[in-house]
Order: sequence, then C-alpha cells, then structure tokens
Amino acid sequence: MTLRLKKLQSFKGRKGPLLLIIMDGIGLGVQDGSNAVYLAKTPALDRLFSSRLFCALRAHGTAVGLPSDDDMGNSEVGHNALGAGRVFDQGARLVNRAIESGRIFKTSLWEDIVRRVKQGGALHFIGLFSDGNVHSNIGQLYKIIDKCVELGLERVCVHALLDGRDVGERSALDYIVPAEEKFRNINKERGFKYCIASGGGRMNVTMDRYNADWNIVKRGWDAHVLGKARDFSSAEEAVRTFYDEDPKMTDQYMGAFVVVDTNGRPVGPVMDGDAAVCFNFRGDRAIEISRAFTEKDFKEFDRGPLPDVLYAGMMQYDGDTNMPPDFLVQPPVIDRTISEYLCTEKVRSFAISETQKFGHVTYFWNGNRSGYIDPALETYVEIPSDRIEFDQAPRMKAIEIKDKTIEMLRQREYRFGRLNFANGDMVGHTGKMDAAIIAVETVDQCIARLLDVITELEGIAVVSADHGNSDVMFTVDKKGNKKVKTAHTLNPVPFAIYDPQYKGEYQMATIERPGLSNIAGTLLNLLGYENVEDYDPSLISGLT
Repeated sequence: MTLRLKKLQSFKGRKGPLLLIIMDGIGLGVQDGSNAVYLAKTPALDRLFSSRLFCALRAHGTAVGLPSDDDMGNSEVGHNALGAGRVFDQGARLVNRAIESGRIFKTSLWEDIVRRVKQGGALHFIGLFSDGNVHSNIGQLYKIIDKCVELGLERVCVHALLDGRDVGERSALDYIVPAEEKFRNINKERGFKYCIASGGGRMNVTMDRYNADWNIVKRGWDAHVLGKARDFSSAEEAVRTFYDEDPKMTDQYMGAFVVVDTNGRPVGPVMDGDAAVCFNFRGDRAIEISRAFTEKDFKEFDRGPLPDVLYAGMMQYDGDTNMPPDFLVQPPVIDRTISEYLCTEKVRSFAISETQKFGHVTYFWNGNRSGYIDPALETYVEIPSDRIEFDQAPRMKAIEIKDKTIEMLRQREYRFGRLNFANGDMVGHTGKMDAAIIAVETVDQCIARLLDVITELEGIAVVSADHGNSDVMFTVDKKGNKKVKTAHTLNPVPFAIYDPQYKGEYQMATIERPGLSNIAGTLLNLLGYENVEDYDPSLISGLT
C-alpha cells in the first residue's frame, strides 16, 4: 500500500518546526494536597492550560485499547495511540480473549509445553505478580494454572516479581498469601507440586528495560535459574521478613529471594527439560529476561551453563528482533503510523528522551517496531538515565533533553520533533511527594525554555502527556488514613497548542470523549497536511 498525505489548501504550517512535548505521568487531577502537579509551581503550564487552544484527553481504558475504563493507561499503550492515530486492542485485552476463547491452549507451542512437562519437566511462570493490568494480570495467570491442573501437569513453579508500583506499594502479601494457599490446596488434592519458587521486587529483580541495568536481570537469573538468592521457607516469609527488617521497604525494590525445602534446597529452579513462560503481556520489561533465556551468543552477564528450556513469552515483545522467538498470543499489528506517513513525504524528524522512556518515543511510537523507519530522514537521541532511585534525582535528565532538543531545533534541519520528559512518571512511581513536585517543576522550567525557542524559530509546540501519575500521590480512605499511591491514575491528560503566530486560522474541534489517538491527525494538520482518512479526528477544525 502506498502511503501518501494530501496538503491542506488553507494552511501550510508555520515557518519553523513542530515540536511535540510529552510530559510522561502528568495528568489533570483534583486540585488538592494529593496532587503534585497542582502543588508544583508551573507558570508555563498554567499559561498553556488557560489558553484557547487547550483541552483534556482520555488516556486510559478503552481510549487506549485496554479492556475497560477501570484500567489505567500506561506509557506503552499511550505512545502506541499517539503514533498510530487510532486505537488498537492492546496486550491485556488480547490475552483475555485468547484465554477466554481457549485459543491460547490450541497452539502447537502450548502443546509442546504440555508435552515437555508430561515427560518429567516443570512449567515455570515468570512475571509481575499483581492485578495492576499494566504489565500482567494475576487473574490471567490463575486461569492458565487452572488449565495446567485440568491437564494433569504435576509440577508448576511461579517466580513472582513483586509490584508495588501499579498497585499499592506494600501490597505483595495480598497476592502472595492467597497464591500459596491455592497451591497448597492443589498439592493436597492432586498430589502435585505447585509453588512460588523465587521472586523479588520488579525494580530490583529481572524487570530491567532498555539495557539500563543488566544487574537487575542477573539477580533474577540467579534466583529463578540458579537458585541463588536469600533463602526462605515460603514467599510469605520472605516478604514479611523484608518488611520487618526495613519498615520503609516497598515491594518494587525488594531483594531477590529463593524458596527452599526443609533440606535447604531450592524448590523450583529452572532446569534442563523444563518449560518457562513469561506471563507479562507488556514488552519493555520482558525483553531482557527473554534474551537471557533464548540467545545463544549472550554476553550481558555470565549465565552459567544454559539449561535446555522451552521458553515462551505471553506475547512477542519485540517483533523486529524476534524476541522471544516463541510466544503464546499474537501482539497487535499496528501499521501506518504517523512516522511512516511523514517519511513518505520526506519530512525530517527527530525523537529524544532519556533511557527510561527512549523506547516509548521510538519503538512504541512506531507501532512496536524497532529501529528507524528511514534513517536518512530520522534522528533518534537517547540520553542515558541515572542508575538511581528517581526520588534521589527528581530532575532526572530533563535539562539534558531540553538542551539537546534546542540544539537540534536550531539546526533548522528538522520539521518535526518529539520528546518525552520522564520525570512525572518515574518520580511519581516512588510515591515521594517532595520529589514529585521538584520533578514537575523541572519539566515546567524546561518547557518554558523550549517555548521561547519555538517562538524564536516561528514554530509550533504541542504539549501533552501519555497518562497520569504525579497528579495523585496518595489517597485517603474512609477512616482518614493516608495511603501512598505509586500507580498511574485514571485522570485525563492535558493537550495544549502553543502557536505564537496564531491568528485564528483554526480552533479546537468539538469531539465527544477525545483521547490520545486524536493527536496524530492534529499534528498532521499543524504540519499542513490533511488528516489520514481512517485516523481518529483531529483536535482542531476550520482547516481545509
């Protein structure tokens, strides 16, 4: 299919560049003491949010392809929607349908897994152990485990990565205790060996992303495969011990642990003849552990002897690198992203962020596609993230991103640029209010400087976000108890156009329940092109 854009007759765009600024994790929440975005001093954002060219956008649930409007958005599905211009069914929904229809159990891969386990192996499940529905859902895991029981698979081991980020920061026991009880009942009734075999906090064990810190993956490998970590008699004992030893310990940063039997031997390391499934459906934090299991020429750390394991992902986490080679559910096929159209029109563009969100403005923006669409027309810039808990350095790399963006804008070689400031999300996830306020204020200061440069270059800036986070830092229950909130929010996100040359050529459109997917068509309009016919409507009207 040939991709072509049609030029608007009434509007050619501005002389200068169009810059999209994505404020990761900065939503529009209730204006009270729980909202770091509201408490922060943000003169630049205040000005943008009070302009004529402003609206609020949905960034969660069905607006970004998730199963229901009770599901919080996330950076991956958000950037998919931003880059694709329409909504695709996303991981959680795809997996739900595959399980409910039984399709997941009718594939040759599942048959191979079952065959291997019935020949004496164990089936291992590795993934985020919560119902946050961002990376995984424990409900999906339970349905697959129930199928294992039905099929008579005798040995199942779960390697539980504790959340504390998309759910409550110290909620691990809400998942660990009933799981271990479920497994005890299965074992008693059927004579099977089902257990939680190892685990640890997601930000400390296994779930690194973007090659930020391979030591995180190594700690997971050592625990899950080699059976080397701190020993406990159960996962419940591990969590309670970590809590007792450090009252400030939160689940996401918990250390690695291994469950051992009465003789001190690990109850479920991954071994020759076993099968292993990563039950995360989201890709970014599942790619590296998948590489460790499947790459023959693996050099990131010393794995020891690689066991003969049939490894599969819940989904394929990176189609371009075929990672992992085996997977249970087909990912969404996202075609005809805005970048593909712009490359066809020979529009030069750049994308920039720090490591923590670099894949979002590239891989996810491009429809889960690695690498460049056209390296002759695109420039991608990654600023290495700090390897530190983000509340300790809440400014993160925003200033470096701002400075590099200004440098690239002033080259006058790029007509379109996009960037992501990670602060509102990554610092919001720590649950530390003071740090989140600094994070938001830093983003505001950087945006103010970027708007000055856009004015100087006679361009346009679009300021928005992919989902909320720092807009709710804690909740208060009916008894008045404050509970730290580290997860994303269900709040809408801001959308503002900064156009110093604006003379009323267009106005905000009237759209029922606008969302992130409406932004792509808006960007095309602001560049002087008609919207693509099957993209969601532009947020502006009046252009022909």
